[in-house]
Amino acid sequence: MTGDNRPLEKMGFLTIGRFDEHDPRAGHLETLRMIEMAEDLGFDSVWVRHRHLQFGISSPVAVLAAAAMRTSRIELGTAVIPLGLENPFRLAEDLATVDLLSEGRLNPGVSVGTPMRYDDYKTSLYPDTHDIEDFSKDRVQRLLSGLRGEPVSSFEGTVGIETYSTRIQPHSPGLADRVWYGGGLASAQWAGEQGLNYLTSSVVSIEGTDSRDFATIQGEHIDAYLAHHRDPTRARVSQGLVVIPTDSATPEQIRRYEDYRASRLPRTAGPQGPRGMMFSPDYVGPSDELAEQLRSHAGFQRASEVAFALPFSFDAADYEQIVTDMARHLGPALGWSPG
Repeated sequence: MTGDNRPLEKMGFLTIGRFDEHDPRAGHLETLRMIEMAEDLGFDSVWVRHRHLQFGISSPVAVLAAAAMRTSRIELGTAVIPLGLENPFRLAEDLATVDLLSEGRLNPGVSVGTPMRYDDYKTSLYPDTHDIEDFSKDRVQRLLSGLRGEPVSSFEGTVGIETYSTRIQPHSPGLADRVWYGGGLASAQWAGEQGLNYLTSSVVSIEGTDSRDFATIQGEHIDAYLAHHRDPTRARVSQGLVVIPTDSATPEQIRRYEDYRASRLPRTAGPQGPRGMMFSPDYVGPSDELAEQLRSHAGFQRASEVAFALPFSFDAADYEQIVTDMARHLGPALGWSPG
């Protein structure tokens, strides 16, 4: 059950899709097998992270196109596509194509802002325009416009044997309503005003709050989102924390999971950096204990669904154990039923 005794509506997980630089195909196939496994276990969604110039998924849309052909029910999400490296026109075409292939199961999560380590590669990304690129929320608006089928061209008609449309093709009705956005307090309010869905993660900013408690701040952000949403009854909020159930884990796995949590705990002691970023502690333990901790978490109490984040550095067998325990133990402890 959630904090007010409502059963958890939807459960998913988030994976980085890591791979070995010298054998990237194997890592991508492992990610696809995890998505198939998630559907078999009854998960409602699987989300893939987006990483550039790293050893994680750099093309989530391509990966999810392959996943769409291997699954039939599970929702497929991105968390998140940084729009600073994308052309919204082209991305809208790709997203619509994958959504049609998946029969309406795509959930694109996006973000804006200057890309991470932009100065390292800006001349390769935007050789002539890197100093004047607009990384504002306008990129989200352009993407939404394309997905909604609003005109992007002034010409419609036939020239010779070729027919042209004024809107992005293919068009996938309803996809724009499944776009997700994340961020701090101002972003939460903006996402609500735009009617977007709201993604939360294991990082929040202290901007706009006097609290130094992660769960309290996350709860405040969700409240702000819902207060600004044009129709709160249709709003979707997903919480993403690192949650590692150990019900079927071996002693060696439990030791490594505990060591992982301990190594990351110091960063949760207080705000980090100029924006005052607060990190959530990781949650490790038997599912009944994890369920109690989550039910008392202000963020979890306000979320209708979750996408638990898988750690970056574990092995395939670890991930299989973790997601299996999520589906068979943690989810039911939270009142969730498999799809």
